[in-house]
Amino acid sequence: MSSVEREGKEIRSLTHKNEKCVGCGICSDICPTTAIKMGPILPIARGLVKMDFITIDENACCLCGLCASSCPFDALELDINGIDTKEMDNYPLWTHDASIDSETCIYCGRCSTACPTDAIFLQRSLPEVKELVRGETEVDQEKCIQCGICEEMCPAEAITMDRNDINSSNPSIASSVDIDESKCIYCGICRRACPVDAIKIVCTTCMERDEIVNPEIKGDIILDEDTCIKCGWCQEVCPVDAAEVTKPFEGEIFLRDDFTCKGDSCHACADVCPCNAISIVEGKSVINPTFCILCGACTKACPQQGIVLKRKNMNLENVKSKAWTNRLADLLED
Repeated sequence: MSSVEREGKEIRSLTHKNEKCVGCGICSDICPTTAIKMGPILPIARGLVKMDFITIDENACCLCGLCASSCPFDALELDINGIDTKEMDNYPLWTHDASIDSETCIYCGRCSTACPTDAIFLQRSLPEVKELVRGETEVDQEKCIQCGICEEMCPAEAITMDRNDINSSNPSIASSVDIDESKCIYCGICRRACPVDAIKIVCTTCMERDEIVNPEIKGDIILDEDTCIKCGWCQEVCPVDAAEVTKPFEGEIFLRDDFTCKGDSCHACADVCPCNAISIVEGKSVINPTFCILCGACTKACPQQGIVLKRKNMNLENVKSKAWTNRLADLLED
């Protein structure tokens, strides 16, 4: 974390939170005094260099807050007299958003697994096996020869054999073979596999099926807004349309026609992409626009400048200054 602070009629403080920064360079591109410089993005993203993605020249910075307002990741924060400008009515406000409808969610966990920033947390509780299947089991310990076949073959891992340290004073292989009825599904494999017919098992699930309730899955799905980058992975993979995402920018991104990608040996773009939107296919980089947020980190990292980014619109409202409007327009295609 780095910061710049200056006192006058107001106390202004600009803070850079590197843990939220993706190295896109938007702040550097838009800074009116060129006070923000990009670090070596690729080595930083790969963990080869320990430093912030950007550095701020405190002598050149005028603390205008344009960088903080234009950062879609909230990696820059301008405070005036201790108040974040994002909470002030006279500063711009991003309208990009992400949400998950907990009423619609079926707690499948696809979004949590796919999220590239681990911003989605799933907690779910499943019914116990004994609530869904019923039966009776019994192991005749006198017949049992402790061969362990039932333990190895049990598909539910419900059988455990309490093995002994064999010695001349205690020559028995195991003390007992036990079946955990909270795991047992009464399939009967152990009974059929037992070479000495030491296991008896009866499944009553079919006979009592009308008494068994339908499985009820409960849980909570939590979206961490501080970590979420609005990439759209959750929305794309959700099977019940419970996730909804509005990205920060609208536009397009593609590789130049005259560009010979060295993705297999370079993969710089894939390494810096915060959205996991770039993959290497048949030795070439492939950008999936479905997951791209048009941040531009890949364009900065590509050593051959082979990626073209065209932003058509940004979901930023309440820009009241004409000077700021003109400056923000630099982020968009002419």
